[in-house]
Amino acid sequence: MTQSATVAQPKAKKNKLSSGFFRFVLTRFLLIIPTVFILVTIVFFVMRATGDPISAALGGRLTPEELQKRIHAAGYDRPLVVQYIDYLNGLLHGDLGTTLTDNQKVITILTRYGAATFELAFLALIVALIVGIGLGRIAARKRDRAADAGIRTFAILCYATPVFFLGLILKLIFAIWMNVLPASGRSSLSSEMEFSRLVSPTGFYIIDALQLGDMSVLVDVLRHAVLPALALGLLTAGVFIRLVRTNVISTYTSGYVEAARSRGVSEKRLLNKHAWKPALIPIITVMGMQIALMLAGAVLTETTFEWKGLGFMLSQYLKARDFVAVQGIVILIAIIVAVVNFIVDVIAALVDPRVRY
Repeated sequence: MTQSATVAQPKAKKNKLSSGFFRFVLTRFLLIIPTVFILVTIVFFVMRATGDPISAALGGRLTPEELQKRIHAAGYDRPLVVQYIDYLNGLLHGDLGTTLTDNQKVITILTRYGAATFELAFLALIVALIVGIGLGRIAARKRDRAADAGIRTFAILCYATPVFFLGLILKLIFAIWMNVLPASGRSSLSSEMEFSRLVSPTGFYIIDALQLGDMSVLVDVLRHAVLPALALGLLTAGVFIRLVRTNVISTYTSGYVEAARSRGVSEKRLLNKHAWKPALIPIITVMGMQIALMLAGAVLTETTFEWKGLGFMLSQYLKARDFVAVQGIVILIAIIVAVVNFIVDVIAALVDPRVRY
């Protein structure tokens, strides 16, 4: 009996940990709903703070009579609360409205240009992680030496430089002076013509180039992506460098690392095995916020490089004062940010079980 109870005890502990983790994941997932609801509400009322969308977009191009007809037909002369309820009802059925300037379904705009933004954000995140984590670890290992000072200066320059200015500098150096990379666009005209032959294009040009099986198209797409990904990625890399450096140094000087050092463990092993994993928790947590900032930075990056994604279209619709389109794009970005933060929370809980409680 005693032996059976002893054997069963670890199993009960394991089940307790599993239930705690799934309870944590469920709670974080359910929090997405009120978060998105609050953001949708704020965006809706802020967009209408200056009046109805039709007057804002077409007020100077229509006669007062025609303008009133358009406002009435769209239902913008109804009470604001009624419009809000109708908008929520449309959201539940996947209807984000129709753009005012080009009469397209907002959901069509999101699906057509969303892939470009996600592709840019993914490539920029790769740049940020490689540069940020790599240089941050070196700076921590070479603490208070010349390499550390140089890396910290580089980090400050990265996150203090506006992304559009950094983009212009990169274009000036690599596209104009050195003439080794294209200055704008997602691909050349010849590659665009090749993509038009695809039966089911994804909108992700790297994936579509792989579908074609044409290496010249893939190389062309990657060459066009280098400068935008660098401009957006280095902005976030600057934050990662300082974050990685600070947290690795903090764990590097902790008691258990000093104990391992006294046993003769090499500095390289101390960094890779003992100091690195505990330093990951705050890095993963902040990563969710940085991805949100990266999506915000995509607006300026896409405009600078004429990268036709959601950020580029958002700037165009803002100029045209098409609040319906702007509202749909902002809501999608808000949903993405909420989901990304949920994923980051789950990863943090997997790395450190203490996060679950």
